[in-house]
Amino acid sequence: MEQGACLRAWSARGRGSQLTRLLFDTTFLIDAERAGAELDELIGDDDDVAISAITVAELEVGVEMASGRSRRDREGFVTDVVATVPVLSYDVDVARAHASLLVAVRRQGRARGAHDLIIAATARATSRTVLTADETAFDALPNVAVRLHR
Repeated sequence: MEQGACLRAWSARGRGSQLTRLLFDTTFLIDAERAGAELDELIGDDDDVAISAITVAELEVGVEMASGRSRRDREGFVTDVVATVPVLSYDVDVARAHASLLVAVRRQGRARGAHDLIIAATARATSRTVLTADETAFDALPNVAVRLHR
C-alpha cells in the first residue's frame, strides 16, 4: 500500500470514535508530507494530538536542508503543523521522564536516538501514545505507549 493510502486508511479509522491522546512522531509527519496529505485530513475533530518541541527542530532541519520549491513546500508544511498541532515543551516533568528513560536504555545496553528519547519522554510525561512510522525507535521503552503507523 502506498504511503498516502496508508495515511488515509489510518485517518479514516479514527473518524467517529474518540482516539487515544496521540503524540505525532517526526516520521509520521514526514510520511504525511511526502504523501501530500493535508493536516485536516489526518486530524479528526475528536482527535487529541500534539507534537514534542524537538519534533519542530527535526522538521526545521528538513526545511534547512532543502532548496528551491522543495524548501518552500516543506516550510509551508512545517508552518501548518506548528499552527495546527499543539507543541509540548520540554519541562520538568518531561525532563524527569527523560532521565528515567536514559537510565533504562543504558541498563538495556541498547543505543537510542537522543531526539527519540525526548519524544518518548514527552509522551510518557503527558500520558500520550507515540504515533510513529519507525518500528524500532520506541520499542521496549518502559511506560511509553506506541502505535505503529504503516
